[in-house]
Amino acid sequence: MLVIGVVGCPGSGKGEFSAIAREMGIPIVVMGDVIRRELENAGLKQTDKNMGEMSKCLRQGMGMDALAQLSIPLIEEQKSKVVLVDGIRGDAEVDTFAEKFKDFRLIAVEASFETRLGRLMERGRSDDILDADGLSARDDRENGWGLGNAMDMADCVITNEGTMEEFGEKARDLIKKLEMRKDVS
Repeated sequence: MLVIGVVGCPGSGKGEFSAIAREMGIPIVVMGDVIRRELENAGLKQTDKNMGEMSKCLRQGMGMDALAQLSIPLIEEQKSKVVLVDGIRGDAEVDTFAEKFKDFRLIAVEASFETRLGRLMERGRSDDILDADGLSARDDRENGWGLGNAMDMADCVITNEGTMEEFGEKARDLIKKLEMRKDVS
């Protein structure tokens, strides 16, 4: 099984990359859904604060790779030659996936702070940040989990500053190359 991990800052386009993969018939495991499930089990609302606190609690209890550990069974139950994991936030998660799955590739999705803030303000999800201070704080929190280190570990980087069509074309080309097991950099 080829496992493609996607890492990037909030609003960079990880979800869009995943949506493109889904359109190509690739099953998606969203690590944020693991947190959302834990919030639901605890009877808590899906807010940025609660998502961050739950992530912190899980990592304190299980280690920095907690979300990877909780995602592995969801990946393994997929009946597909290729599975995409959306939402990697740290280097410990990358290490866990790389150890568990022989054929693991990590894609970093990058976009500027201003681009990401604009997207988050437009997206309207309950856990989204709606101002620059909030996004900066969220970036700091996620960098504390090793997000920057994880992005540095990526096998390839895709920049998402243009149109949706441009990003979609780049994403589809990259996914096809990975499916053919070509080296990309």
